[in-house]
Amino acid sequence: MSSQGQFEQLVTSIAALGRDDLKKRIKDFRGRFKLDFSDDYLDTISLDRLRHILLAALINAKAR
Repeated sequence: MSSQGQFEQLVTSIAALGRDDLKKRIKDFRGRFKLDFSDDYLDTISLDRLRHILLAALINAKAR
């Protein structure tokens, strides 16, 4: 991440997402690596875990 403000904005935007939006963003993630989670798995984990997965993917995708 290039600045603390951008990081906080990213975290805030992810925190505002509901389960369906989080699942869609995880399933549609296009980065240097592929996320491969089944809908069944994503349906069973907590919202916090979904947010963690998406945030970690986005941070790692932006890392150089």
